[in-house]
Amino acid sequence: MQFSGTHILVFPYPAQGHMLSLLDLTHQLAIRGVYITILVTPKNLPSLASLLLAHPKSITTLVLPLPPHPGIPTGIENVKDLPNGGFSSMMVALGDLYKPILSWARNHPNPPNAILSDFFLGWTNRLAKELGIRRYCFSPSGALALSVIFYLWKYQPKRCDHENVNEVIKFDKIPNSSEYPWWQLSPIYRSYGEGDPTSEFIKDVFLGDIESWGIIINSFTDLERVYVDYLKEELGHDRVFAVGPLLPPGKNITERGGPSSNEVLTWLDTCRNQTVVYVCFGSQLVLTNSQMVAVASGLEKSGVKFVWSVKEPTKGHVASEYGRIPDGFEDSVAGRGLVVRGWAPQVAILSHDSVGAFLTHCGWNSIMEAVVADVLLLTWPMSADQYSNATLLHELKVGMKACEGAETVPDSNKLAELFSKSVSEETRVERERAKKFAKAAKNAVCEKGSSLEELDRLVANLSR
Repeated sequence: MQFSGTHILVFPYPAQGHMLSLLDLTHQLAIRGVYITILVTPKNLPSLASLLLAHPKSITTLVLPLPPHPGIPTGIENVKDLPNGGFSSMMVALGDLYKPILSWARNHPNPPNAILSDFFLGWTNRLAKELGIRRYCFSPSGALALSVIFYLWKYQPKRCDHENVNEVIKFDKIPNSSEYPWWQLSPIYRSYGEGDPTSEFIKDVFLGDIESWGIIINSFTDLERVYVDYLKEELGHDRVFAVGPLLPPGKNITERGGPSSNEVLTWLDTCRNQTVVYVCFGSQLVLTNSQMVAVASGLEKSGVKFVWSVKEPTKGHVASEYGRIPDGFEDSVAGRGLVVRGWAPQVAILSHDSVGAFLTHCGWNSIMEAVVADVLLLTWPMSADQYSNATLLHELKVGMKACEGAETVPDSNKLAELFSKSVSEETRVERERAKKFAKAAKNAVCEKGSSLEELDRLVANLSR
């Protein structure tokens, strides 16, 4: 392979939903002749194993210890092992890598000519400026969600009534007149306190994203054209690259994010097409026991076949109050459903012909995986960008509302009704819409597809 002479430093944020898609992008850049150094902390190094094996000459690593932070227990280096509040602590801790990276770059025989880093690492824009190179911001969220995030930190809308968490905040500059009650906005934004060092650091992170040379989004134009165009207009340049859906290359599909497991896939082989409901709330969220009871009861009453991937409590949870599967549930649904504790091969599950619907927290990776797989989405947004992601799904008519809110306990009867409906003939319109966008997603990453053209445009831009 001929390398372009371009060397970039790729810096993922250590959370599963952020790392996976950026590493998939890194693979795409490597096969286009870009030389890459990936920065990780020691315990995140195993996540790179397959990528390093596939590109032994073009990808190398920079392994730096995670700086200590009072909000991160010793030995933890990935947000998946922290409760939800851990995102801010990790952002601040990683900011202390500024000087070690600066020293590495200045002493490297072939220093990087660009930094490509996650949007939670916006301080790398200042670092890039000090090095005299360009910084590209990678968004693991879609274009609508990123538009909302940028709007919040650029214009800083506030509540008129500080006691009213239901006060509606309008994003009038964003197409389709997006609006959300205060409680649905990013918790990182809602917790901002002027003058507080952590708050000001995080604000600078997002302002650094807005000021970056380029923005790379894991989405495709046929899905979010209006929001991609809005970002270009708002930012004042066309260096917004929609390169998704970013998924692992073919044979790695069952192993994305963890070791392969054939038990679930073998069971799915016994089920008829589009008759199974998949339930999963991502790598970060753990349901309360009351929510667990509601989901279990809904699945039991619905009579549908299902796979339920259950995340168990982290060290930051009170184990007795979270993630407990109700006693007797698995026996009562034996043969009709599977409960998977911990990691499940989600991409492979969604891609299986038997899966017809997906109850999801509306994390963007999950949405991309489901859209490609032509699976109907049952939305239960809980935090961060998930409310705007759900908005998009409902706009496109590929999503059906199940619930909303991290503390909300859904009505099990209504859940049961939704589960039954989602794999029945009643959802013909939604299924046709899902099929349309699945085809568009696949076309985007085919030869002459919009996302492949965007990737080539990105590589040309990186090489300048």
